[in-house]
Amino acid sequence: MTAYEIAPPRAVKRRVHELPKLADPNAPLLVVDNLTTTFSLEGASVSAVAGVSFRLNDGEALGIAGESGCGKTTTALSLIRLLPPNGRITAGSVSFHGTDLVTKSELALLRYRWREISIVFQGAMNALNPVRRVGEQIAEPIELRLGETREASGRRARELLELVGIPGQRAQAYPHELSGGMRQRAMIAMALACDPKIVIGDEPTTALDVMVQAQILELLERLRRDLGLALILITHDLSVIAETCERTMVMYAGRVAEEGPVRRIFTAPRHPYTAKLLSAFPNIHADRRTLDTIPGLPPDLREPPTGCRFHPRCPVAMAVCKDVVPPEVVFPDGVRVACHLHPAGTNGGIVATMESIAARRSGMASAPVSEGTAAAAMGAPGTPTT
Repeated sequence: MTAYEIAPPRAVKRRVHELPKLADPNAPLLVVDNLTTTFSLEGASVSAVAGVSFRLNDGEALGIAGESGCGKTTTALSLIRLLPPNGRITAGSVSFHGTDLVTKSELALLRYRWREISIVFQGAMNALNPVRRVGEQIAEPIELRLGETREASGRRARELLELVGIPGQRAQAYPHELSGGMRQRAMIAMALACDPKIVIGDEPTTALDVMVQAQILELLERLRRDLGLALILITHDLSVIAETCERTMVMYAGRVAEEGPVRRIFTAPRHPYTAKLLSAFPNIHADRRTLDTIPGLPPDLREPPTGCRFHPRCPVAMAVCKDVVPPEVVFPDGVRVACHLHPAGTNGGIVATMESIAARRSGMASAPVSEGTAAAAMGAPGTPTT
C-alpha cells in the first residue's frame, strides 16, 4: 500500500461503555462553562484560556478555529487536564455526561481519559515513540484502561489499524517505517482504542500534503458517522472546519469571539475578527489578487489589552471596546457572539455595518441592515467552497 492509499474499511466490534441515564435525555454530552486555565511564567500568571464556554452534543462535530496562540489546544488539553506542570484550571467546570471533571482527583480522572475522551495529538510525525512498534503503542491504552490481556490488546490493535485503512500486519512496524499519512492514521487508531465518546483532533492534518489531508478528513468523518463519535477538531485551516464540522467556535487571545453553526458563521460573521479571519483565507470566488490581512499581532497574554482583547487590531473598534469586556449575545439562529456591535438585549438577527458604527460614533441613530451587507462591509467572503 502506498502513502496515498486507504485500504477498504474493516468492521470492528465496538466496546460499548454504558453511561448512566441522565434526567434529561437531550442534555449535551459535554458542557464547558467559564473555563479559565492559567500558566505560571517567570512569576507572572497568564490566562491562556479566559472564561471559555461551549456545548457538545452526542455525535456532533465542533471545530475550534483561531490564530496560533489563541488558546485552542490549551482548551482541549484542559478538558482532560493534560496540562504541563505550570498550568492549572483556576475557574469554571467541564461536565461530561453530568459529571464535573475539574473536581475529580488525578486517579479518578483516569477513568475518563481515553475511555470517554481521547485525543489525536498534534504532530503525528513526532507523536509516536520511535523505538516501540506501532501496534504496541496502540495496544497500551487497551491494557491499561480496559484491563485486557496483552494478546487481546494486540489483536484489538490490529483490528483498529484495519479500521483506519492500514493492514493489520503493519502493527509490527516502527514509526519511521510508515509514511506521514499512515502515522496520522495510526494516531487516530490509538485514539479509538478504548471506544471513547469524544475524540479531540489537534491539528490532525498539519504537515501532510493535500491528498493525504483529504483522506484523513474523509476518514474522520466516516469514523464519526459509523461509530457515533463526537468530534472536537482544532485547526487554523478554515476549510477543514467547513469540510467536517457542523458548528465552529472562533477564539481570540484566550476568549470566544463567536460560536455557532458553520454555515451561518461562514456566510454572515457577526464578529469583526471572524470576518477578517475569513477574508484572509483564499477563496476561489474572490475577485482579487492579494489576500486580506489582519493588521498587528496577537497580544502578549502576560499583559492582555483591557476590554475587548481584539480592539487594538479591530477596524471598527469603538471607545467602549477599550474599557469594557463585551457580553455574549445569543441570536435566534444559534450564533453566540461577544462584541459591542451587538449589545446585550438587542434584537437578534441585526448585524451592524460600517455605516451604523460611524453613526454611533457621532451619536446618531442608525437603521438595521441585512447580515449579507454587514459581512461585506467587514470584508467577509461568501459561502466557502468545500
